[in-house]
Amino acid sequence: MCSNTHELKIRPDYFNAVFEGRKKFELRRNDRNFKIGDLLVLREWTESGYTGRNINCRVDYILEGYEGLDPDYVILSMTIL
Repeated sequence: MCSNTHELKIRPDYFNAVFEGRKKFELRRNDRNFKIGDLLVLREWTESGYTGRNINCRVDYILEGYEGLDPDYVILSMTIL
């Protein structure tokens, strides 16, 4: 398994959904070559900047190349650590 760490900005509404366990995926441009096992550090971001709240998640599954999904994007299934 890979162990790259990716720090990602996330809006407060999405951050809260992840924090509450309602959102277990991220739709992202695959400009970082995400791999299963990677660590995502989701950093809450507003127009004023970072809020200081973070969530650490592990990538468990990557959906890519799916019909209707832009080839530059992936859906990352994740588990909060």
